Amino acid sequence: MYTAEVTRTALPAPRALAGAARRCFARWTAEPTAATVPLLRNRLRVLLEGWEVAAETVDVMLLAASELLANVVVHATAAPGPMRLGVRLGGGWLHLEVADRAPGLPRLPDPAAEVDCDAESGRGLLLVHLLAAEAGGRLSVVADPSGTSVRVRVPVGRP
Repeated sequence: MYTAEVTRTALPAPRALAGAARRCFARWTAEPTAATVPLLRNRLRVLLEGWEVAAETVDVMLLAASELLANVVVHATAAPGPMRLGVRLGGGWLHLEVADRAPGLPRLPDPAAEVDCDAESGRGLLLVHLLAAEAGGRLSVVADPSGTSVRVRVPVGRP
């Protein structure tokens, strides 16, 4: 099952972007299945391109979304219910949020720790953390009784 709720503001002409105080937002909700990950990723790509976000920033957010959504799918049995992908553009920042109903915090990456090169999983959050940091942003995790949200924030780049 896939549902979508999308809200967008009108986009100003590209030359007007520098001084424009615009806000854009979109959110999709879907069942955590492997089939929904590429669907959500494609919708995010189309949206970010429509917002005229720089290709490098789009790439960072698409990879982050793929990794975080895949984590939800892998761990879906621990927290049945829909997953949510949200994206917001405002104040010079692009915010991405992936949320599910899982209780507690995922194990946060330690960039200084040694990585097991033979491991087949366990590096997704570290990868997202490093990509966000390299782009001038950050990764954060919030957990409350209703679930867990992993958030990525990067400065918005323009083509």
